[in-house]
Amino acid sequence: MIELMILGFLADGPLCGYELRKKMERLQGYARNISDGTIYPACKRMIAAGLVRERIDVGESGRQRRTMILEQAGRERLTEILREARGVDITSPVNWFVVLAFLRHLPDKGERDAVLRRRYDYLAAGRIGFFEQGEHVLTSREIDDPYRRGVMVSAKATRETELAWLRDMLGLED
Repeated sequence: MIELMILGFLADGPLCGYELRKKMERLQGYARNISDGTIYPACKRMIAAGLVRERIDVGESGRQRRTMILEQAGRERLTEILREARGVDITSPVNWFVVLAFLRHLPDKGERDAVLRRRYDYLAAGRIGFFEQGEHVLTSREIDDPYRRGVMVSAKATRETELAWLRDMLGLED
């Protein structure tokens, strides 16, 4: 997800490392801490791979500012990552939000719809469960603990809202 976030935000325009980290924190910081020790090594690998280039600007104070710019190879890699979003990228809400935040950068509507359809199929299958008794996945009505039931009720409402949005985006009937 780090690579996708870096490429995705740079597809929106050049950024210095500080601005990039702030954007990444806003998108995913609630779920994971984004540190310079995560971003800068990833950016260096992308620069070495020709996905990103670095421009050094000198401000009036003489301080250097490193600005990262997405190269064509980086755009192609971004497109590839988005096109191939599957598995945990579709099933994990944290990862899904990152994919969704940059899906507009996938140029082909049919490919965007295919990604949305994978998420729709996953949610529509209704296999989401948090608690079980033996092999049986418990429904919210079968859970006595009001807090665990709260998890189930909240997840169901979120799922239904997202399914409605996906049906609208994909032009599907209710």
